[in-house]
Amino acid sequence: MEFEVSYSLDNEQQFWDELEEIVSANCTTHELIDNTLRAFLSFTTNYKEEYLQSEYAIASCSYKLLESAVFKTHQDYVRRQIIYGLLQEDTAATLHLLAAFLLFDGRQHEETFEMMSAEGGFSRLLDLVQAKQDGDTALHRMLLELLYEMSRIQRLRTEDLVLIEDEFIIYLLQVIESLSDDANDPYHYPVIRVLLVLNEQYMVSAHDPGPSQTHPPVPNKVIKVLCESGSIYKTFGENIILVLNRESETSLQLLILKLLYLLFTTSATYEYFYTNDLHVLVDVMIRNLLDLPLTSSALRHTYLRVLYPLLAHTQLRNPECHYKREELLKVLYMMTSSSGVGMMHFGGVDETTKRLVNRCVQVPWLRDTEEQQEQELSKKFLGIGINSRAGDSSLSVLEVASHKEKPGVHTPSRGRDEGKVATMKDTGILTSNTIDYEVGNGVPLGNDQDGNGLGELKSPFEVEGEA
Repeated sequence: MEFEVSYSLDNEQQFWDELEEIVSANCTTHELIDNTLRAFLSFTTNYKEEYLQSEYAIASCSYKLLESAVFKTHQDYVRRQIIYGLLQEDTAATLHLLAAFLLFDGRQHEETFEMMSAEGGFSRLLDLVQAKQDGDTALHRMLLELLYEMSRIQRLRTEDLVLIEDEFIIYLLQVIESLSDDANDPYHYPVIRVLLVLNEQYMVSAHDPGPSQTHPPVPNKVIKVLCESGSIYKTFGENIILVLNRESETSLQLLILKLLYLLFTTSATYEYFYTNDLHVLVDVMIRNLLDLPLTSSALRHTYLRVLYPLLAHTQLRNPECHYKREELLKVLYMMTSSSGVGMMHFGGVDETTKRLVNRCVQVPWLRDTEEQQEQELSKKFLGIGINSRAGDSSLSVLEVASHKEKPGVHTPSRGRDEGKVATMKDTGILTSNTIDYEVGNGVPLGNDQDGNGLGELKSPFEVEGEA
């Protein structure tokens, strides 16, 4: 997309005025559209170092084109040309402008990401992210964001998943390790999110194969690398707990829970986390289970599916690592209570919640030591007998894999929405909006991110009778 035009600018206002004139050109043919796009890219890349240094300036530049008549009139053609540019360009400045446009357009119009996938954009992004163009950190972060957004709104093709090598996953984990001393480094968040969304893609491919998938599912490279080398990539684990503690966006909570589920049900990663991190995670899960509103039953079910292997398989099962036993039992009792404070807080008890709570209370170190007390606990908590052989449901992994929510939807919080912490004083449980602990090697957990949003969560692949 080379286009030579000479400009002489004296100040930033002239830059924006000239850019407005470029995108306002009357384009009635593909040739004229191409000329406008070349002029846009040539002008913006030539003055990028001077006037487009901030994320806000890059976004403003992208929206100049997004809001232009040429784009509104010829959306598909302009998108395709920008995608072709991303596939072909090698200059960092040009790639940055192209990636920014596709990111902001795709967040408003998902068909942009679908077009990128159809045109081979996934494999190109893998290459660009790993290449880390010219050490340009702003570009690298933009490419990571684009890879994440593209991967979370659609099911990736098997031919794309097979392109992910172990080395790519290792590279991302090494990036996180290299920044372990700074929890607020801007790289942490986008790199973590890419790993989380790739794990989800592997899960869906393995447990919900599409009608056109005729060969075996692609091995989960995220879990594979953590199984083989998890001990040297602990910072990733510390940070996903940090993010879960802060995050209010439902889709990102689900991505984290899906990875936790696999880590806690894969024997090689049972003890991937430090014990102190598991204690923090228990606190976060107690807080979130209490804090979720009545409309978030599906998300609550997912938390319970993760809670069982967390308590049963990790080092929490060891006597010296037991943590918050009484608080856990109180929360589980409240969730299945048909009267009193539990009924007031959680409302009616659905059958799926009963099954999942039943599974959790059967964790050996949660159960009472004497058989009579055990049976009384079962009757009091659930109104049913305990099956001593119960464990992970055969359908749980499918339910965890398939549970999704639209990007941008935030889970309502009793604490945030009511301007107070989620608390159950009558049961002796008190939780705050953020767990004020330290994770792993001393990275502090920060303040909660405010968020709001409504919407009932439903699995698009709901299995009747179990979850």
